[in-house]
Amino acid sequence: MSDMEIIFLGTSAGTPTKKRNVSSILIRRKSDYLLFDVGEATQRQLIKTGIGLRRKIKIFISHMHGDHVVGLLSLLQSYSLLKREDPLEIYGPNGISEFIMRNISMLKFTPTYPILIQVLKEGVIMEAKEYIIRATKADHSVETYAFSIEEKMRPGKFDPIKARKLGIPVAYWKDLQMGRKVVINNIEIDPSLVVSPPRRGRKVVISSDTRPSDRIIEFARNADILIHDSTYGEEHADKAIKNYHSTAKQAAEVAKKAGVRLLILTHFSARYEDTKKLVEEAREIFPFVMAAEDFLRIDVPYPES
Repeated sequence: MSDMEIIFLGTSAGTPTKKRNVSSILIRRKSDYLLFDVGEATQRQLIKTGIGLRRKIKIFISHMHGDHVVGLLSLLQSYSLLKREDPLEIYGPNGISEFIMRNISMLKFTPTYPILIQVLKEGVIMEAKEYIIRATKADHSVETYAFSIEEKMRPGKFDPIKARKLGIPVAYWKDLQMGRKVVINNIEIDPSLVVSPPRRGRKVVISSDTRPSDRIIEFARNADILIHDSTYGEEHADKAIKNYHSTAKQAAEVAKKAGVRLLILTHFSARYEDTKKLVEEAREIFPFVMAAEDFLRIDVPYPES
């Protein structure tokens, strides 16, 4: 199992179906859990995956439509019932703070933990030691954001054969691999002698409800995985325009122009019990396509370069 995994908790648009819950995607990166959108019953989906409700999850809300945010309320209350004490970070669009605080008051419960709310803006919204999360505006009927998880550059590959030939003791290898010069017998050893150039990390982009747009294309440029709104097939392209969504084929056009490695379709209208047709339409444009299903888990490998 990779140290970066995408878990689809809900893949239906608007309303749940027998097979699909409404929108929610979890990304696990090492010990970090990042939850994107919290449609109703997301907490049950978390329990069914075995992840449960005791992880230190950060929450990101793309927009204030019910199928993306209503499940947040029951999740917040469950955290209090479980006596959570760790602060909970929530990132969302304008209105997120009022939505949370007003409903907590109406539901008559007092959180046992601090809730730290950050209103979204374009650009870097969170920075960790090894990765950043960016947001950009999508093209939907209300203020909506897409997100990218981008790892920082990784150290190059260490060459133990070269190190041995140069007589570098093993005790110095880790420093060199981390890009630090070392001094041995008054001789300075540069890491470039035994370490290849730094390597790029992984990039995953989640584009929630949106029309296809140049902004999303640039945002998803060279992503390893693009997860994109694919609410309709081509026979309902007019509905996609009217409701500010994308067809599967339009999502594929975005993926092709952005140069991504893999496109994952999601946010399907309840009319599509079988998504095979949507995948086929997308593959007419871009070959590397798959459809999300609830509880689908995708390992994200490191790029070869």
